[in-house]
Amino acid sequence: MKLQFMNIAVEEALKGMTANHGGPFGAVVVKDGKVIATAHNEVLSSNDPTAHAEIQAIRKASELLETFDLSACEIYSTCEPCPMCYSAIHWARIPKLYYAASRKDASLSGFDDDELYDILSGKTQKEQVEKIKMKDQKAIDLFIFWDNKRDKQHY
Repeated sequence: MKLQFMNIAVEEALKGMTANHGGPFGAVVVKDGKVIATAHNEVLSSNDPTAHAEIQAIRKASELLETFDLSACEIYSTCEPCPMCYSAIHWARIPKLYYAASRKDASLSGFDDDELYDILSGKTQKEQVEKIKMKDQKAIDLFIFWDNKRDKQHY
């Protein structure tokens, strides 16, 4: 059964590549042994750098299931997810990720996330983005408002 879901992800990736939507990436979200959502990379066709297959599949599954909590689901991906997609899988609470190609396999075709992995793991201090912390009490107050709102919803 698992191989069947991976084959669907591969077919989805081929569909996207053939249509020039993006690279060789496909993803499938499965719940209770049934396909909930399929998607492929759409970075090129949408000019959206976040339109990776896993992100697209999570968005579709969340919309269909009407929840951001996909803890009852699994995700199948043609490739080991990049840090962004892995984070999205984490935030969606998906407990199982199956992938075929490794990030090293992808790097051989020019999809090289090594620099980003090195930044996130602390191996390098080189960063593409300069982070500047600003103090703005109105922004901090948003979190206080959120906490108060959540407390009232529990009663």
